[in-house]
Amino acid sequence: MDRGEHIGLVLRTRANTKPLFISIGHKVDLPSAAALAMACCTKYRIPEPTRQADIEVAKLKRQIGAGHA
Repeated sequence: MDRGEHIGLVLRTRANTKPLFISIGHKVDLPSAAALAMACCTKYRIPEPTRQADIEVAKLKRQIGAGHA
């Protein structure tokens, strides 16, 4: 809470998993942010855009690491 305004929430995308921490963004209210996160959580706990970004960063780290070995 910030000055009495809810700016985040803890969201469990499925039973028996760790929750996600959702916060408001630019021109996005909390209910919309939660709905968007749930819409993006298909097969996995984390939203698919975040999951794909993490996969790509891991690939880049491996490529950079291989170049410095």
